[in-house]
Amino acid sequence: MSKVIIIGGGAAGMFAALGAVDAGHQVTILEQNEKLGKKIYITGKGRCNLTNACETSEIFENIPRNAKFLYSAIYGYDNFRVIDFFEEHGMPTKTERGNRVFPVSDHSSDVIATLQRTLKNKGVTVRLHTKAEHLEIEEGKVRGVKTSNGTTYPADAVIIATGGYSYQTTGSTGDGYRFAEELGHKVTELYPSLVPFNTKEAWAKSLQGLSLKNVDVKVMDGKKKLYDGFGEMMFTHFGVTGPMILSASAHIGKQLQKSGELNAY
Repeated sequence: MSKVIIIGGGAAGMFAALGAVDAGHQVTILEQNEKLGKKIYITGKGRCNLTNACETSEIFENIPRNAKFLYSAIYGYDNFRVIDFFEEHGMPTKTERGNRVFPVSDHSSDVIATLQRTLKNKGVTVRLHTKAEHLEIEEGKVRGVKTSNGTTYPADAVIIATGGYSYQTTGSTGDGYRFAEELGHKVTELYPSLVPFNTKEAWAKSLQGLSLKNVDVKVMDGKKKLYDGFGEMMFTHFGVTGPMILSASAHIGKQLQKSGELNAY
């Protein structure tokens, strides 16, 4: 039985662990946080919009860049299989406006609890408060993972599921990019995507907690319109967020990075 190490205990890491253990491997998750799925807790305003019940082909229409890259991954485990997974493991789901799928309980913690319970039942080992420092390489092959406390976990294979570089308080600190560079890969310039907007205007922050539905959101760069969407948004202590704001950031990441002076209204 080969040993597989998963670096990162978020949604991707937990699903990767389940896939590996079902394939007959001995699996260990290394998670630097005090709990698994920390970012899941804050998704969907704490409700976790875990997938969408649209036709699978429609998903690609909503991926702003390089959708073809995800064809094999999504068709290999599509949105309906995600729904079936949670239903079959004791967490009923519901579908709301826009085909958004949530747990019936409206609690993202139930999504995490379902994944944790399944990991435990399948014998996956979880190491919390364990930060992967770098990969151990011998003769061009990955042989293990060395953690920040000096412990080395031997492995026949390592899956890096560290997330991106946004919401760093949840543990997404860009470690995966560092691992890739250390192994000789080229990392392209990073752009924000699926993130809230900070605003300079004090009046926006004074509206913290105000949630709006059925609004038209436009993002402008001078007179040039970069994004136009219709849906929900919310004011926060730092600016604006919500489905339309997150979608806007995914569409205009590069322009946002280069311009630095955008106005959303």
